[in-house]
Amino acid sequence: MEPSLPSFILFILIGCVLTSFDNRHHNVTHQYDYCVLGAGPAGLQMGYFLSKAGRNYIVLERNSGPGSFFNKYPRHRKLISINKIHTGKGNREFNLRHDWNSLLSDKPDLLFKRVSSEFYPPADAFPRYLSMFVKELGLRVQYGVDIGRIRAVQSATGRRYILTDQRASDYTCSVLLVATGLWVPHMVDFVGSDLVEGYESISTNPEDYKDQAVLILGKGNSAFETAQSILGRASRVHMLSSSPVRLAWQTHYVGDLRALNNELIDTYQLKSLDGLAEARLEKIVIAQRREEGRRRSGGKKRELYLTLNKYMHSSKGKNSSGVTHEELPGHHIDNFPMRKPYDRVIRCLGFRFNFSIFDSSACPPNSENAKGRLPGLTPWYEGKNTPGLFVLGTASHSRDYRSSAGGFVHGFRYTARAVHRVLEHRYHKNPWPSTTLLTTQLQSWILKRVNEASGPYQMFEVLGDVILLRGSHCEYLEEFPLQALPQLSSLSGHEVSMHGLIVVVMQYGKKNIDYLGRRRAETEWTKAWKSNFLHPVLYYYKTLPTEEEINLRPKGWALPRPEAIHHVVEDFLTEWDAPISHIQPLRRFLEHCLQTDLRAFYAESCFRSSLTHRTPPLFCQQGYLKQRGIPRNSRLQQRVHDTGPMCAAQDAGTSSADSTFPNYLLPAGASVSSGLKLDL
Repeated sequence: MEPSLPSFILFILIGCVLTSFDNRHHNVTHQYDYCVLGAGPAGLQMGYFLSKAGRNYIVLERNSGPGSFFNKYPRHRKLISINKIHTGKGNREFNLRHDWNSLLSDKPDLLFKRVSSEFYPPADAFPRYLSMFVKELGLRVQYGVDIGRIRAVQSATGRRYILTDQRASDYTCSVLLVATGLWVPHMVDFVGSDLVEGYESISTNPEDYKDQAVLILGKGNSAFETAQSILGRASRVHMLSSSPVRLAWQTHYVGDLRALNNELIDTYQLKSLDGLAEARLEKIVIAQRREEGRRRSGGKKRELYLTLNKYMHSSKGKNSSGVTHEELPGHHIDNFPMRKPYDRVIRCLGFRFNFSIFDSSACPPNSENAKGRLPGLTPWYEGKNTPGLFVLGTASHSRDYRSSAGGFVHGFRYTARAVHRVLEHRYHKNPWPSTTLLTTQLQSWILKRVNEASGPYQMFEVLGDVILLRGSHCEYLEEFPLQALPQLSSLSGHEVSMHGLIVVVMQYGKKNIDYLGRRRAETEWTKAWKSNFLHPVLYYYKTLPTEEEINLRPKGWALPRPEAIHHVVEDFLTEWDAPISHIQPLRRFLEHCLQTDLRAFYAESCFRSSLTHRTPPLFCQQGYLKQRGIPRNSRLQQRVHDTGPMCAAQDAGTSSADSTFPNYLLPAGASVSSGLKLDL
């Protein structure tokens, strides 16, 4: 026995060492200022901003690589996000209006077009792009961390969030940024739901549906994507939901049915066996015939019937879905549209936010919209009743559900930037970035933004530019959340002066029209308020709107009623640079708000004015009298006309305001004068 004693002791010592080593990787607490949960596009976008600002952060991802959602979804592997590479312009900011997949960064070539040139790219390209984004920017991402519980604790230093992973390791942070997206399938409870297949698990091989009758529950893009993939094999495809189809080109909401998925509408309207119907899913029953269940034998395929709760003779449990002939709708209505049996019923109802990982101390409430599938958030994307917890990406879409693009990459890349600016001011005393402009430069700056900026263009009616008027100058804040205007000072660090403020918003008209009809667009600038398509709108306020005014604003309005409002008439090219239709009306509106003459003058006109008037025009005060005047020159004017009002090669980020004579004003004959018609 004695020879075995040293071996036993050695075994015990090795076990202690291994246990000690194992404990170094378990039950460990990691502390950060910022925890970003999820390495999808929203999480990585925030990771970039935190990294650039030099903050102490970590991005936690449960899978082995970024963007894992796109490894499986969409199931039929084609994205519906536009990847328009060729726009005819070299302006990076303008091109982002038509690039719906790239994330924001300071690397001009870190764009999605490096991994795909297809207009509607393959889904597999997106994880590759995100991996490239992480690598080239050196973001701190930790993979294989599956957070199963999130709780909040109060300490002497303030509120902190504790995230516990599958190894019982804790990650603590003062600010939690949740970017987990939507991946939990949305279910509707009805009798026979156990007989239904889910979008998340169906076969994507069209041959598996050969000569089958298929009923699809849902009429969103996932439902139509599924229907389109089997149209050539299935004998008939029917689609059922509580509401009719909503087409994106009619609603201007990119989450509605997109044209590349709508082939079934053709086969339905041209009467080729497929069809659409409406019914409350809570009131349907998916069932097998009771008689069939007894008689069916061998390889005979299962037949599923759709019926309604009101025809059932007795209440049945969720899984008790056998019905008699008298309980089928065809017994009561002999031409009931969906009276024939189906071989398969597929659920395509979208996804919901995963609330299960939050305990009561850290769980944001369910949203009042989107059937409660999303978390309820403040206008600056902080969870209601969960201070320090912000929601990014698709899950933040409750703030603009069915009204803008906040649930999609080309929208939430900008809301993530807005959240970061809120964080920078709240926790690091850095005010919202702004540009100080002379009042005479304001018109040209506004025109530059509405013609180039991608943030307000994509997040229309949600993010807008705020101009704080200061008399002879102003401060220009880009992409501020409109519904957070009452909290402008606390969120941005900027105050509103006695001169008031102007808010620049991109918005659609509110009339229901035929968007392919003859009179679908307004071209007359005097009727700009009737514009139907996306166009700039300026709101002038003497004081900040209150929270009550925001909540009680007119239905469909982005903001409350202002002191003055100006619509810039919609433009077929989305280029608001026409001297008469766009520039001159804008100038007159700004003059009304600022109570000053904003016309531009050549040097000789300013010289005459300074000799004959006690107070020359503001343009002369800020230009000519500071030795910045431009002499009248016909060749210069012709060269400007030939060049055009915009320089496509100029980088469109936040530009420096140094134009002595704004480019956007040069072609505007009505606003360029060498005479003394000053209206003083």
